[in-house]
Amino acid sequence: MMRRGRLTLLVLLTVLISATRVEAGAEDDVRATVERFVTAQNAHDLSAVRDLLVDSPQFLWITRGAPVWGRQAALARFETLYRGTWKLEAAMSELRVALLSEETAQIYMPITFTIGPPGEPPTTTRFLMNQVLLKTPQGWKVTSILPIPAAP
Repeated sequence: MMRRGRLTLLVLLTVLISATRVEAGAEDDVRATVERFVTAQNAHDLSAVRDLLVDSPQFLWITRGAPVWGRQAALARFETLYRGTWKLEAAMSELRVALLSEETAQIYMPITFTIGPPGEPPTTTRFLMNQVLLKTPQGWKVTSILPIPAAP
């Protein structure tokens, strides 16, 4: 009887450890995707940004209080913004990843945007960046972007 209890406990511990490893691996993958997203944004690399956004009309980016639906519309908006000043300073050490399922994650991270139209002085604003990412056969993709202005 004791032997059976020990075996059950061993199996349970093995399952828990395996689940923790899978979760940690997924969090690392999401973190790497977010880092690539910030790098692509700062490089004004539309091709790299395209590869990181889910190709769906359901992609959603809320910017300046207005929704931008679909990857193509978002890329067109980024292209316009890249003509001026567009720089992200992400507080990667404060990045939090919440796995909502095996295929869905939400991230939160403070970020400072330096933004300005061409020929005008840029402004710097701190935001609390929220994104939802979806795991696809090609890796994790951003499916929504919601930057919320941080309190002063």
